[in-house]
Amino acid sequence: MPSEQRPIPSGFSARSTAEEVLEGLDLRDRLMVVTGGYSGLGRETVRVLVNAGAKVIVPARDINKAARALAAVPGAHIDELDLMDPASIDAFAERFLRKHSRLQVLINCAGIMASPLIRDGRGYESQFSTNHLGHFQLAVRLWPALRRAGEARIVALSSRAHRYSAVDFDDPNFNMRPYDRWQAYGQSKTANSLFAVAADKRGEGCGVRAFSVHPGGVITELSRHMSEEDFAGFGLTRDTPQGYVPPGQSAAEGGIFKSIEQGAATAVWCATSPQLRGHGGVYCEDADISVISDVSGTKDPGVNPWAIDPVAAERLWQMSEMLTEVRLD
Repeated sequence: MPSEQRPIPSGFSARSTAEEVLEGLDLRDRLMVVTGGYSGLGRETVRVLVNAGAKVIVPARDINKAARALAAVPGAHIDELDLMDPASIDAFAERFLRKHSRLQVLINCAGIMASPLIRDGRGYESQFSTNHLGHFQLAVRLWPALRRAGEARIVALSSRAHRYSAVDFDDPNFNMRPYDRWQAYGQSKTANSLFAVAADKRGEGCGVRAFSVHPGGVITELSRHMSEEDFAGFGLTRDTPQGYVPPGQSAAEGGIFKSIEQGAATAVWCATSPQLRGHGGVYCEDADISVISDVSGTKDPGVNPWAIDPVAAERLWQMSEMLTEVRLD
């Protein structure tokens, strides 16, 4: 059964960093895969996990860029993967399963945001394809190694932007409705959360638990498709520094902009914390399980009920199987 969607509480906060939530943990027996692990939050996630002893594999579409970004993280191992290419996902999984029998942690951190309308080779909208379908296929292909670990976790990076849109099951790829890049992003982030609900249901019996994560407001390369107008709408400019805190707010309040170190904390906590043993299928933020909230804005904490609805989660899983032609054995 999924855990109750309410704080534990963990004792951590919006100010907590990834290093702080890892304090005292020895990860030398853990093998992890972190998509998007060579930029922004993903790179910080990989850095602290490696420093804690974990062996981390970083799938990357651009091997050379990943190698440059991770040059100072010698414990990270890079392999090729394009989340918009089903054949590339299968090839990565086949290589992984030939070399490794077990996988303790899969962190789905890669993503794109507010991109113009682009379609993958199957005709699927790129944000839904990259952020959800590619990670769905990767998790299913790596499922045998997760199951054999005995105790494994999947962490899906969602966002408070899930409030922009539920999943449109009739037209997820914008074939019939006008394309809205923010609505498409919100749909993909709702899908990330629903994926964790459905994956946890399937994995609980064999020790595979799944979580979705809102990392917090963090300024990273994810904003590369945003215009100056977009930035202005959030009260920012393209030059706003990481860790920016708006006037009159503190780093413990909603609507903040976290540092990279703080933004990586919740995913790392979900991937490693002993506090989460026996938990799963929940949406987390600020290194704790989140509250439920049906507000429409993105400043207040909490997860919208549509992003943790078990009926919608099952419907999404079945649709994802159909769209990817990939199923659990």
